Amino acid sequence: MAETKKIATRVSYGETLVELGAEHDDFVVLDADLAASTQTGRFKDAYPDRFFDVGIAEQNLMSIAAGIAATGRVAFASSFAMFAAGRAYEQIRNSIGYPHLNVKIGASHAGLSVGEDGATHQCNEDIALMRTIPGMTVIVPCDDVEARAATRAAYEFDGPVYLRLARLATPVFNDPETYEFKLGKGIVMREGTDVTVVACGLMVQAALEAAERLAEKGVSAEVINIHTVKPIDTDLIAQSAAKTGRVVTCEEHSVIGGLGSAVCDVLAERCPVPVRKVGVEDVYGVSGPALDLLHNYGLDAEGIAAAVEELLARD
Repeated sequence: MAETKKIATRVSYGETLVELGAEHDDFVVLDADLAASTQTGRFKDAYPDRFFDVGIAEQNLMSIAAGIAATGRVAFASSFAMFAAGRAYEQIRNSIGYPHLNVKIGASHAGLSVGEDGATHQCNEDIALMRTIPGMTVIVPCDDVEARAATRAAYEFDGPVYLRLARLATPVFNDPETYEFKLGKGIVMREGTDVTVVACGLMVQAALEAAERLAEKGVSAEVINIHTVKPIDTDLIAQSAAKTGRVVTCEEHSVIGGLGSAVCDVLAERCPVPVRKVGVEDVYGVSGPALDLLHNYGLDAEGIAAAVEELLARD
């Protein structure tokens, strides 16, 4: 059996920017001295006149991107999620969100899978921060195929977008020939009847693997990929919850304010059912190999399957 290809979504983002650069001349790319890591260096090499490195100054990065967008261009601004969402929150809120400008924030190195960089760089709060900004679209792609489509959708969308990208290379499981990205619309990856597992980003693949483990024990799990956390697909989530009667959410993010909270908001209003959140509890991360950290925090197939079984045991 051939080994599954693995690509980091930040690489998909960088390569797609180059492709878009050849198709459109109305956008620029900005970075804050991390172009090699965020992969925007690829765009710099291809279109140096449309690339701006502002240095280690993320607040300026967002302000400059806002200024450029105010002239009618599209601006892609990239940095690590910790610096983009965290350090520059005020500039994103007031200079990008408030005037609803066409700035696309490519936030790489999000979540625990930053690994050895440790707690100061493991941003597990960014989805929560970006969700609260009025009019901000929040996308968390799960693999290479989806990240490429999401980057294109971000360019085409009129308004601010937060793209959450990973450092870790992950399996490519979507088929580029058949995959269709629709902003704000979730995807049923696997149908089931006993429990709904809602995931985003790296956790989609883990959720599918968990569903396989559960199937061996006679549990039928429906797996939904919510790549757009905001606006969220309320109809799909409510319909699936009504069918299965139980929901487990999975995210490489704090259980406070992220995908799990967004799903609970939907269910509280549309279809109240028991929910179990899988994510980072109210703690900071620690330094270590990415896969070890994900396992330690229960963010893998084993952890998700255990959470499902725990929820089912409440009956």
